[in-house]
Amino acid sequence: MNLTDKILMVRPNTFRSNEQTIINNYFQKNNSKIDNKDVLSKALKEFDDLINIISKNKIEITVVKGNKLNDNPDEIFPNNWIVFENNKIGIFPMNALNRRTEINYDLIKKINKKNNYKIFDYSNHAKKNIFLEGTGSVVLDRTNKKAYCGLSERSSKNLFLKFCIDFDYKPIMFHAYHNVNEKRKLIYHTNVMMSIGANNCFICLDSIDDVRERKNVKANIENDNNLIELSELQINEFAGNVIFLKSTAGDTQIVMSKSAYNSFNKSQISEIEKIGNIIYSPIPTIEKHSGGSVRCMIAEIF
Repeated sequence: MNLTDKILMVRPNTFRSNEQTIINNYFQKNNSKIDNKDVLSKALKEFDDLINIISKNKIEITVVKGNKLNDNPDEIFPNNWIVFENNKIGIFPMNALNRRTEINYDLIKKINKKNNYKIFDYSNHAKKNIFLEGTGSVVLDRTNKKAYCGLSERSSKNLFLKFCIDFDYKPIMFHAYHNVNEKRKLIYHTNVMMSIGANNCFICLDSIDDVRERKNVKANIENDNNLIELSELQINEFAGNVIFLKSTAGDTQIVMSKSAYNSFNKSQISEIEKIGNIIYSPIPTIEKHSGGSVRCMIAEIF
């Protein structure tokens, strides 16, 4: 079971509904009528409360301060630009122009002084309009070395395949959709509709409209993991955006938002509690204005 007790999070200097990402993130709501300072203040309170409850459950958190020089409204989500994989680090190209300055090379240098990771920097692909947004685009089954990717405007097939070669993963690709104004639209990030860890997978299979793709994904998951199916209503509450970690004592911790927790039915909660300890905290401002949740806020350190 390949879980970590060390994570990286960014306490934002800037936070608001990103006007450049709302184009294809249909989970995101515009906050044009609300003062951005008020939104940031509420988001910071939610961030700090989440940090506190995660720390109390004996998970080691490296908290990095947000960028004071650049306007980075989504810098609270470091998992989109950096992925740690044992002795490797991946740095990823992001779709929105104002997200590309989130990449913190000073931080990577600092980390690498102690660890000597091999760096795979894919960020220049953004200049060619080729994107892959870290563990937003790619859901990793680290135990079974399989990588799942819902292809979208933010998740390039060719770059995903290159990542899988570089990081030694078996690629599994599909297209995931949800209902937006009575139309089926691509889900912007894979980690909104599925998560894997501790030999379990939460997934909304109904979002994979192509029958062959759905069968292939289901077969691969069931071959390796217990499957907990989610509805589209549940992924709208970010039930797919959870993360499996472990405490420093080795206990499995399943971290999610309060809205995700509230969306699970009693039998699902019972099943999840058999996997490990559930940690949840309310982050309504972050979810509403960014269209992302707890898993997006965490970069695992291996």
